[in-house]
This record gives sequence, C-alpha cells and structure tokens, in this order.
Amino acid sequence: MAKSQSTRKALRSLTWLLVLVAGLVGINAAGVLWGGGSWAPKLALDLEGGTQIVLSPQLESGQTVTTEQMAQAVSIIRQRIDAAGVSEAEINTQGNNNIVVSIPGTPDDATLARIEASAKLDFRAVLVAGAPTTSTIGADGTATPVPVGTVDPNLSTVPAVSPSNGSDLNWVTPALQAQYEQFDCASENAQVANAAPEDQPLITCDFTNTVKYILGPVEVSGADISNAGASMVTTSTGATTGQWAVDLAFNGKGTKDFGDVTSRLNALTGSQNQFAIVLDGKVLTAPATNAAITNGSAQITGGFTQTSAKTLADQLKYGALPIGFQVQSSDTISATLGSTQLMSGLLAGAIGLLLVVLYSLFQYRTLGLVTVASLVVAAILTYLVVTILSWREGYRLSLAGVAGLIVAIGITADSFIVYFERIRDELRDGRGIESAVEAGWKRAIRTIIASDAVNFLAAIVLFILAVGNVRGFALTLGLTTIVDLFVVSLFTHPMLQLLAKTNFFASGHKFSGLDPQALGAAYRGRAQFAPSTAVSSGKLAKSSKEALKRQTIAERKAQQSSGEKGEN
Repeated sequence: MAKSQSTRKALRSLTWLLVLVAGLVGINAAGVLWGGGSWAPKLALDLEGGTQIVLSPQLESGQTVTTEQMAQAVSIIRQRIDAAGVSEAEINTQGNNNIVVSIPGTPDDATLARIEASAKLDFRAVLVAGAPTTSTIGADGTATPVPVGTVDPNLSTVPAVSPSNGSDLNWVTPALQAQYEQFDCASENAQVANAAPEDQPLITCDFTNTVKYILGPVEVSGADISNAGASMVTTSTGATTGQWAVDLAFNGKGTKDFGDVTSRLNALTGSQNQFAIVLDGKVLTAPATNAAITNGSAQITGGFTQTSAKTLADQLKYGALPIGFQVQSSDTISATLGSTQLMSGLLAGAIGLLLVVLYSLFQYRTLGLVTVASLVVAAILTYLVVTILSWREGYRLSLAGVAGLIVAIGITADSFIVYFERIRDELRDGRGIESAVEAGWKRAIRTIIASDAVNFLAAIVLFILAVGNVRGFALTLGLTTIVDLFVVSLFTHPMLQLLAKTNFFASGHKFSGLDPQALGAAYRGRAQFAPSTAVSSGKLAKSSKEALKRQTIAERKAQQSSGEKGEN
C-alpha cells in the first residue's frame, strides 16, 4: 500500500535529522582523530582553572599610568584574547599599575604574544638599506659585537639642509651614517637603539635581522588603520597564489597621508622607493611602491602563514596599547568554583528536567513521551555543537553556560506545549486526529518562531553588550533556541504525524492524551462536536470516540487515495 503524503514528509524530516546528527558526529570524530579535539567540551576558568598572568607597565623614570590608559589597555587586551578564540577569560586591574589576565587552561605562545605585544605600527620611508653589520672577529677568533652608539662626537648630528620630506636624504647626517655602519642587529643594545621619536629618523633591522635600515620620520600612524584582516593573495583573474597577506583599510586621515606618501615614493628609485612598515621598532616588511595608493586600501605581504597573518591582523585591528607591558609573573591557578559547583548545576538541571517530564506525562499522558524524546534529541544536538565550538572556536563551558542550557529546557518544553495545545484545540473544533495534527502545526509554528525569535534576539544583545561569563550564558541560550526550532520541525512534528496514524492515538484512547471526553468535546453528527457540558450521557461520550475514529479512518483513506493518484 502506498504511503500517504504526510507519512512521506515525516520520514523525510526524520531522515534529515539523522543526516544532521551524523554530520555533527563526523565533524567531532574528525576533530578527535586529526584536529586535537575531544568528545567532551572544554571547561572555563571557574570549573577547570588555568593560567594567571600579571602584566606590569614599562615606564621611564618619573612616568605614571593614568586611569584612562589602564582602562584602554584592559579593553584592548580583552579584544585580543577574544580574537584568539579564548573565551571566558578574566581581565582586571590590580592596584593602580598592574593588569591581571586569567585564561582557562594553558595559553599557547601566540596568545601570550597577543597579550604582551604593544603592536605599535608606523609607516616610514626607507632612506638607506643594506646588509646587517656582523660582529667583529678578534685575534683570538672570538666574536665581539660592535658597540652601538660609540660614534665620533665631532661628527655633525644636524642636517646641513633642512629635509623637505620623509624621503629626503638630508636626514642622514654624518653622525647618523656612522651609527648606522656600526649598528649590530643582533646585539642586545640594538633593542634599545632602534627606538626613536616619531619626527626623527630611525636605525633598525627587520625581524629576521637580514636587512638594516635608516628610515625617515613617521608619516602614517598605525592609529589611522580602521580595519585589518588576513586573506589569500589573488591574481588579477581572481586565482589564489597560495600566499597569505594582511589587508589594511585606513580612515580618512590615513587614506590621505598614505596616498601622499605613495605618490611621492612612486617617482623614486632604489631603496628610496620602499615604504617600511615598522612594528614595535622593527621592520615587518618594506615593499616597493609600484603605484600611488589613494583609495585607503593596502596589503602587506611577505612570507606570512595563515596563523601569523591572522595574529598580526588582530593586533593591528584592535589598536596599540597606550603603554608597553611586560610579564611580571605567570602562575597556574585552580578552578574558582570547581567540580562541586558543576555537579550542583547539573543536579539543578536534572531536577528541572525531571519536573518537566513528570508534568508532561501527567498533562499529556502517552503524548508526553514525545516531549521526553524531543528533549533527548535536543540534548544530543546541543552537546555535539558545544563540543565542536570548543574544538574549533576555543569556546569553554562555564557555570553560566550551564545555566543557559538549563534555561533551554523550559524553552524547548514550551514549544511542545504550544504545539500540543494547538492540536487539542483543533480536536475540540471537530477535526480528526490527522487533520488536527496538520492544522495545529500550521498555527503552532508561527507562535514558536515568534517566541524563539524574541529569545534569540535577547541572546544576541546580551552577547554583544556583555563580557566574560555572561557571554557564555548568552551563547548557550542562543544556541539552544536555534536547536529548539530544528527539533520541533525535524522530530516533534514528524513523530506526531506518524503517531496520528496509529490506532492508539487515532481512537482517542484515554491514555493517549487525545481523549475527546477529557478534551471537553462531544460528537453531534457529521464530524461536528459540541461542548461536553451539553451532554450528560456516557453513551454520547462513547459515540464521540467512535465517530472520531470513523472520521480519522475516512480521512486516512482519502489521503491514501490521493497519494496513489499522485503516484499514478
């Protein structure tokens, strides 16, 4: 016998649900086997513990740190950590000077670099470029670094002619030239010597210490970068070259300054055609200028990997720290709450789940088992998604996140109640069970979508505006709201479509939850029902059940007949 249209739809929805679950399981399995993932989500600082890093400002003698600088530094460090995919971190000030960063687990080197780096970016024109100075070899064969700064005091330090722009070679005084020749990129003193005021030339090297430079004054500030991101370099035809780059976008001031400088450099040759991008006093790259860039968009290339490009882009995107910091201490800390609080939270969730199950069984009899099964499916989907987020995005489950999952039990159960009550309303209006399921679904899904939309919007606003553990609560709340829509569409509704075709539910058995007498409806002929208060006879109530069964059987035959015609 051919399957009815509603049966085919139900089986199709359940098949898609199985595909979704299988896909999530496959992603998790791939992460466990090849990506360093786990079948269990990572826990946050309050449940697992982690690393506490104390940062102290690097100040010159007599300098002090303002409250505004500390607040800005805390904000930037938090953005950098979030960009690294580390969630549930805590960043606070300690006293008037130090910043305490608490990170779940053990941070990798890239995360530590994000925290410590000042990421001060400057754009300077190249005046002189050459091979780095090597250490001198003494008579005994030992290498001695050339000291920096031991320049003949009789050499002039003032330009003979006032420089007209950042590329003017008059910046290179005899004293500066001598210092450049003696500058050793590998020496410890070079780390101090390569710092210079923004309006003065700079002697420095690149990060690999393979090229030594004299650079002109700062002409474009990193503060004028409005956005930065990592991408693959593409050709004019749109094909990728396999190289990673950092894309920069400038604000209005940066666009003008960068356009003026590149227009000037484009007319020069040799080293003076280069525009050095200086990160924390060292040259990141010094590309040649092939054209004037006046649209405010630039691209940094030069041997980046995907990780290094993203790291630099994040540092530049979130700005430079107002002051430099160094790690004062780094210690392992224990969980702030621990397993006892986690078990208490899980126990609270189990109690809430038990109460929902008991209520469903009491209110809806056997139909309540659909609620239980739907909650199980929702739990499986949520667990798999949280585990994937933990592996791929660095998400960590905190006690606040657990609270969001517990709240989701009520949200999910509310959707089922709305649907079941809509079906009951349709039965009271005189429909057969199969017709009531379809009509009730059309009415219920609008209410469910509206309710979940409000919950999801609240979760988004909370996630954007909040920080720390509250964001974890918002994330799980929003996630479970989406899962609720999938479960009620791909499992709850299809299951009711199939159950409506069974004799147990179609006959309105008193334990089915769809008993006409219990619903307050009575048969009055030709598939019409009247309120049960107008009926005092038990026979009439019995005839109501029989009529409901006859109508359901008739509807089923009609659907099967239409299905067969459609197939023919």
